[in-house]
Amino acid sequence: MERENTVIFPGSFDPFTRGHAAVVDEALRLFDKVVIGVGDNITKQCLLSVESRVALIREAYGSDPRVEVRTYRSLTGDFAEECGARAIVRGVRSVGDFEYEQNMASVNRHLYPSLSTVILCTPAEVAHISSSVVRELLSFGCDVSEFMPQGVDINKYLNR
Repeated sequence: MERENTVIFPGSFDPFTRGHAAVVDEALRLFDKVVIGVGDNITKQCLLSVESRVALIREAYGSDPRVEVRTYRSLTGDFAEECGARAIVRGVRSVGDFEYEQNMASVNRHLYPSLSTVILCTPAEVAHISSSVVRELLSFGCDVSEFMPQGVDINKYLNR
C-alpha cells in the first residue's frame, strides 16, 4: 500500500484568513492530505484561544476528509513526523516572507533531512490579507468578513 502524500501547514492562525485558505486550497491540489497545525504557544498573546482557532478552521473546511486540524506545542519538524508528513507547506506574500521562509526551510532541512519545505505564493487577490491586519481592524470595530474564509463569522469566536 502506498503511503498517503501528506503535508503540514503550520502556523498560529490568529485568525485563519482567506489568505491561509488559499494556501490550503493550493496544497490540496498537490497533496492528498493537509494537516493544519495550529501552534499552541502559551507565551504568545493571541486574540483567539487555541480552541477557537481550531473551531474556526474546522468550520471553514467542514467535513473535507483531506483536511485535518490539530494543535501542537513541539518543533514543527517533530509535528510533521508525528503526522507522517513528507513536507511542510508555507505561503509567502512578499520577498520578506520568502527570505524568512527560506531560512526556516534551511534550518528544518538540517534538523530533519527527509522533510521538504514547499513554498507557495499567495494569490495576488488575497496577498494583502494577514492575521495582523485582521486583528488590527477588529480592534477598531471594523467588519472583516471579506478577509475571512467564505461563510465564517469571526465574531462567534471572539471572547471564547
